[in-house]
Amino acid sequence: MQSSWTAAASGSDVEPTPEKLQRVALVIQYLGTYFHGWQRQPQQRTVQEEIENALQSVLGCPVVLHGAGRTDAGVHAAAQVAHFDAPAIVPSHRWADILNHRLPSDIVIRASATVDSSWHARFSALWRRYRYSLYTDKRPNLFVRPFSWHYYQAPLNEVLMQEALAPMVGRHHLAAFHRAGSSRPHSWVEVQTAQCNRDGSFIHIELQASGFLYGMMRLLVGLLVQVGRGLRSPAEFTELWTAQRRDQVRYAAPPQGLCLLRVGYLDFPFPTELWFDTQPKFTLPTVSELEHSLG
Repeated sequence: MQSSWTAAASGSDVEPTPEKLQRVALVIQYLGTYFHGWQRQPQQRTVQEEIENALQSVLGCPVVLHGAGRTDAGVHAAAQVAHFDAPAIVPSHRWADILNHRLPSDIVIRASATVDSSWHARFSALWRRYRYSLYTDKRPNLFVRPFSWHYYQAPLNEVLMQEALAPMVGRHHLAAFHRAGSSRPHSWVEVQTAQCNRDGSFIHIELQASGFLYGMMRLLVGLLVQVGRGLRSPAEFTELWTAQRRDQVRYAAPPQGLCLLRVGYLDFPFPTELWFDTQPKFTLPTVSELEHSLG
């Protein structure tokens, strides 16, 4: 391995020191549209594989990238966090620029920094926050399509949806929102925040929790939309998940409306503006605002 590191560093203006390892944290954005999720999978395009391949092209040998969480196929990330270990042949702050020159246009490394060898992108995380966006105007809009569920079939009552979400705050067994295929041995989740807000034609649902189950957000939104339509009451919504009625949660919201918004840590080496709220919210003028601007 030592010769690989040395060869990779040859010609660099940085003196190679193969014996010294550093742990580097990354803040990552990606458009999930053409990815089969975060985690490396055979014969599939994934975010982890793209970044690991870029790292290998620099360092000359395989590098394992550890992410804070796994996003499904088609799901976006505004501030995913990951780390890798490598010999200190490159100053940690330079990794963002180096990787961005080697990555496809649907991945961006916002920043890179050194962290302690005991710090772990997944196990040091205190919480993750996801946002799901619905676009409710009957008229389609090409520019919001990649980042929202165009739900126009019936009006949605965001007040009822928020009422349904409120009892979820706390530590609960959420097996009703746990898709099959996960290796996680339990379905306990500490939900810290659960919000549903309308902004004109958009409804945004945000959950912050200690962790998220496989498929949790999309299953939850699929059921919550039934509450918004008046097909289920907020009390029925609560009864289904408290009774762990997975058989009654039949529909998952489509992936493009979901975004991993951010990940929280006790000690994080990045300034807030790089990771805290970097997914823009769409806003469109109302009819009265348009008439006023034209008048």
